Amino acid sequence: MYPNLYYAFKDLFGLELAPLRFINSFGFFVAISFVLAAATLTAELKRKGKAGLLQPVDEKIKVGEPAGPFELLLNFIFGFLVGYKIVALFFASPEVAADPQAYLFSGAGSLPLGLLFGALFAGLKWWEKHKQKLDKPESRVVRLWLHDRVGEITILALVFGVLGAKLFDIFENWSDFLERPASYLLSPAGLTFYGGLICAAIAIIIFARKNKIPVMHLADSVAPGLMLAYAVGRLGCQVSGDGDWGIVNNSPKPFSWMPDWLWAYNYPHNVNEVGVPLPGCADRYCRVLAEPVFPTPLYETATCLILFGVLWALRKRLKPYGAIFCLYLILNGLERFFIEKIRVNNKVDFLGMDVTQAEIISVCLILAGVGLWLYLVARSRKMLVPKKA
Repeated sequence: MYPNLYYAFKDLFGLELAPLRFINSFGFFVAISFVLAAATLTAELKRKGKAGLLQPVDEKIKVGEPAGPFELLLNFIFGFLVGYKIVALFFASPEVAADPQAYLFSGAGSLPLGLLFGALFAGLKWWEKHKQKLDKPESRVVRLWLHDRVGEITILALVFGVLGAKLFDIFENWSDFLERPASYLLSPAGLTFYGGLICAAIAIIIFARKNKIPVMHLADSVAPGLMLAYAVGRLGCQVSGDGDWGIVNNSPKPFSWMPDWLWAYNYPHNVNEVGVPLPGCADRYCRVLAEPVFPTPLYETATCLILFGVLWALRKRLKPYGAIFCLYLILNGLERFFIEKIRVNNKVDFLGMDVTQAEIISVCLILAGVGLWLYLVARSRKMLVPKKA
């Protein structure tokens, strides 16, 4: 396993690059997943625009104004955080560098570097606006296509996705959270996919309504990218060994040609530092599971890549608009429901049944997908019926 990119480069290429300790493997794959989701969303929105399914919107903006106090303050705060935390890491002691995540979520940092980069970012914003300053600021009309807003949509998904994922993880482990809340609130670990999906979806729907964006077209466009992003994100879980693995699997391999790690794996050097000590290992990540488990993140990656191909192939064919998103809800729910049968997760008592939070949500997604699809079909047929004179 590769808890961060330092271990990956050391094992694969024989390079020991200390700054790579600061790049968590799971976070690296999550970043890639957001880029891929944004790219597929942009491609779909452009296609719909060319097909005449989406129309641009004219917006009035004011140009030529100097940088305001609020803009300068925001840039200063952002620059301060970059200097205080990120840049300071490169000058930190070996003890701090060995555990960059604990450092990032602590109060430690470099005040001089924070002030320096805060002033630098605020100064750059002032200079940028000063170059565009007009003697008399004026209003201009800018034509925006929906694909021009992908950056805004991605940021919304990122912010509310992370908040939702953390919130649902706290709900799922409520009793443990009450005992040690700081370990949940100040830790980058513990993110629930469905929590991120639900909260990000709510935020994007509100954004779409506010900006008069056709919700069903947007939902159809984002669906394939969501499936692709999930597949890549799960690959990050596998590479880092973040605990999203399966139950113990001591059964013999069903096929002789199948590699052992594809059937039962014990996740050595996992980022969660779970298991028994590895003999002869003196580094931080020196744990291995006592018994091999199903490598469920790999199964989800393979399955979701196939499902992404299905959604991408059908995106121009399924009607009415919104059907692709409905299909995504159904396929995602089915995939997660069945993988939960061999996956480690906390059980809850729901209507007398011993189930996981993910099983409950996945069933709700399946029912929501079917129900919404039937509603859209009925509405589409109703619109085709000619009105009586």
